[in-house]
Parts: sequence; structure tokens; C-alpha cells
Amino acid sequence: MTDQYAVIGNPIGFSKSPLIHSMFAKATGQNMDYTTIEGPLGGFAGAIDAFRASGGQGLNITAPFKLDAFAYATERSERAQLAGAANAIKFDGDRVLAENFDGVGLVRDVVYNLNCPLKGKRVLLLGAGGAARGALLPVLAQGPGELVIANRNLDKAKELACIGAASGIHIVRGCAYANLVGQTFDIVFNATSASLRAELPPVPASVFDPGCLAYELAYGKGLTPFLRLAQNAGVQQLADGVGMLAEQAAEAFKWWRGMRPDTRAAIKVLTVALV
Repeated sequence: MTDQYAVIGNPIGFSKSPLIHSMFAKATGQNMDYTTIEGPLGGFAGAIDAFRASGGQGLNITAPFKLDAFAYATERSERAQLAGAANAIKFDGDRVLAENFDGVGLVRDVVYNLNCPLKGKRVLLLGAGGAARGALLPVLAQGPGELVIANRNLDKAKELACIGAASGIHIVRGCAYANLVGQTFDIVFNATSASLRAELPPVPASVFDPGCLAYELAYGKGLTPFLRLAQNAGVQQLADGVGMLAEQAAEAFKWWRGMRPDTRAAIKVLTVALV
């Protein structure tokens, strides 16, 4: 019998997850089908109940259902709890286990695929929403020299910094965008939703060290306003979130199937030129 997996979202037609997981399944010899579910707004639980009843074993979760998946779960990982959201769930009898692999995927892409260690680096994280919260602990686990979280809402930035400091890391601080003037960083992550609207977060171009990595968590958008700002500031290493997408998918695949697929072929297929 073929094992059943899916990704749920609304809308869902844009999702690259079926392509990625079909590549993973073929490469690892796994007998599994992976489909899409366009969940009705306000009807997440019913859609998941139906998928479970039909024999479904696990799901990836995309917008706007990551909070719904977190609430639906009976058990949540520390990463999911910190993010307050889940991007993957699996079923074990009556148990529904929730995980959030976004931050793990981000770090793996930066450290392994882009060959940019985070240890000792000055890191700037733009945004304090779900994407930033998911990235926090995996980034801190790499031992950066400093992590600054900037957000329009200063209280949210400071709140997230306090969560990081509570983990035993004391080089985390939150600030407003205006306070970034005069500071430079080795790695700048754009975890805001601005690029989804083709907008630029109010970050000064001076934050980019000439040897900086500018990383856009959104993917498939080409040269976003954030990446264009970095490029105009002289940054040579630009990246979007396609590698993060593939790496978080590989983490979910390993969680479900017990083996971690190679991501290079998927990244190559999905990469959109940053022009």
C-alpha cells in the first residue's frame, strides 16, 4: 500500500512541495504519494480529519494554516512552541505531533549549501513574526557573536530577544529599524513579509558589511527590493529562500520516513535567477 502525505494551504496551486517530495521519494526508493489539499478557510480541522480518515500519515503546512496546525496537534516540539506555529505534522495513532523545520532549514542552507558559518558572526534578523521566531533557536545554536532583531514594533523585537536570552544566550538584543544606523552585520536575514508585497523593510543600506550575506527568506521572487538594496550597497553574496524550502522539506521527510534525502537536485530545479 502506498503511504499518503500532502501539503495543505489556501491557495495551494503555487506549492513546490509535491515536486520536492516526489524527487525525494524517487531518490530514496520510498513508496509514497504526495498531494496538495486546498483547505477551506475556517475548515482546517475538518480537512485534516478527512485526510487522516483516508489513511494520511503526515502533512506539510503552509499559509494560512500554520497556527491552525499548531492548535490541532496534541504534542508540539520546542521549535514549534517557540514559533507558535507548525509547518509539519505527523500522525501516530491518536497522537498528532507538530514540528517547525523552517529555522533548521534556513540554518542548514546557510551553513552547508552557502558555506557561510554563523559562528562568531554579527547577525541581523529583520522581523519578529512567525518566520523570525522559527529561526531564532536554530540560529542561536550556531553560536553567532551577536544577534540583533529589528522590527517596526520595538516591543515585539525586545520580546523575541528576551526569549533568546532566556535560552542562555546573552548576545541577543531587539531594536527599532532607526537604531540600526551606524551598525554593520556579516549576515542579514529578511524574515519580514515585505517582499511578498514587493516592498522594502525600512532598513538602512549601511547595515550591509561589504562581505555580507544578504538572505531573503521568501523564494522565487527574483531580485526583491531587499536584495536589490543589498546589491546596490555592494553585497556580492545574495540568496533567497529556495534552499531553505528544500532543506526544511528534507527535515520533514526524514521525520516521516527515517532518512534524509540529498537536496541538491531539488534546489537546482527550483532556483530562480536573482535578477
